[in-house]
Formats: sequence, C-alpha cells, structure tokens
Amino acid sequence: MSYFFRLVSFLILMIAFLFPCSVFADGTMNIPILCYHNFNPTVPGSMTLTPERLDAQFRWLKDNGYTFIPLQTAVEYLQGKRSSLPEKSVVITADDGWQSVYKYLIPLAKKYNIPVTLFIYPETISHGKNAMTWDELKELQATGLFDVQGHTYSHPNFKQAKRRMSSDAYQKFVANELGNSKKILEEKMGKKISYLAWPFGIYDSYLEDQAAKAGYAMAFTIDYRTANRGFRPMAQPRFMIIQSESMNTFEGLVKGANRKYYATGKNAGKDL
Repeated sequence: MSYFFRLVSFLILMIAFLFPCSVFADGTMNIPILCYHNFNPTVPGSMTLTPERLDAQFRWLKDNGYTFIPLQTAVEYLQGKRSSLPEKSVVITADDGWQSVYKYLIPLAKKYNIPVTLFIYPETISHGKNAMTWDELKELQATGLFDVQGHTYSHPNFKQAKRRMSSDAYQKFVANELGNSKKILEEKMGKKISYLAWPFGIYDSYLEDQAAKAGYAMAFTIDYRTANRGFRPMAQPRFMIIQSESMNTFEGLVKGANRKYYATGKNAGKDL
C-alpha cells in the first residue's frame, strides 16, 4: 500500500511540474474543491486528517497566494452567472457532520478566515456517536463562515441499494434520500438547501436527474479532478484530502493536477 501512495504522489508531482496553470487559454478557470471528513486523531480511519496537518495545509494555501472562496461563489461561476474569480481560488468542504469539525475546524476557519461548506446527512446529527448536534450546526452557521448543504438523508451506497431493491422500491428510496434530507435540513437550519454531495462519490444519470427534480442546483462528487464549466451541474468533482497523502502531494494536487484531469464537453464527468 505504501508503494501505491508513493506512486500516486510521484504522478501528482509530475503533473504539477508539467501543468502548473489553473486557467486555460480560453479563459475557463479550474477550481480545486477540497473535501475533508474527520479531524479527530483519536478516531482513526482512512478519511481522518490530523488538525496539525490541516493547519499546515491552510497555512500553505495562504502563504502561496490562494484565495478561499465560498462554494456559492464557485457555483455562480460554474453556472456562468459570474464572469471571473481570483486566479488562485480554492473551496473548502467537509462531509458527514463529524463532531471533530466543531472541535478542530472552527478555530482554524476563524484563524485563516475560511468559508466552509458542510455537507450533512440528517440521520446522524444528534444521534451518531461521533456526530455533531443540531445546536452545534446552528452555532457554526451563526459564525458566518460555515454553510450547511445536503448529503442525502442516510448516506447510502446507491450502487448497492439499486442491486438489492426492486425498481419501484429504489425510486421511492432515492426520492426520500434526496427530498426528505433537503426538507429536514431546511427546517432545522432555517435556510434553503441548494447543493448536494453524493455519498461515496457514487452517482449516475438517473440520480443526477432526480437531484435536479428535487431542487438541487448543483451536486458534487469525489473524482480527483478540478471543478470547471465542462462538467455536468450534478457531477462536479472534488479532491478528497487524507492523512496518507504527504504535504508535497497536497501541494502538487492543488497546483497542477487540475490540468491533467480536465475533461471537455457537456458530458464530462463520471457515470457509475
């Protein structure tokens, strides 16, 4: 496994060296959208990142001239409603509603003045062992730095659900996961929910259509690509950031991986 991560790190650094620009000749900008999960070092897992590493990443982004922009600003650009962004824009998101977001991310967001979008699935809030409470989410929202958006109701694996359910049952299941989640979040947070993050990065054309029908303006996955106007609105990619990636890998990813993974055309993206 260590060999695999060394190989990935080497490839990303080579991409950064060969393709350092994040703006294409036609003026289309790429936006690195970074996806985080858990920051509690006492709860190990494949998606855990220590607070110290997170601080180092934020500090590097600040020191190297990157501008943290709200996800909404990025969406406006991707939709063509905004003509430009700061050249080195980056977006921070955190999925699931881990309690460690409340403990570790708030101080860093305030320290660096970073807007953060939290993709939340309601089933776990105030119930999950390592999850935030509704009051904590409201406290985060009140800071003006944190924005809550949707992550389905129960964080299902849609691919597995589709295999084990009948067609009718699956359609009802999807409608509940997308619609009920949106309704609960809007009632609890007192705001409109416009964006969605696909659990496990799993989506297909049917799910994209249903998300649009449910009222989401844009949806995000995990594709290790840089978001741009070439991707479908319901399949905009993000980079998942994890502890096993070195700082050199992180730097290379932000600086240059976008150019390698750029996909052209209105049908760009992944369809599982």
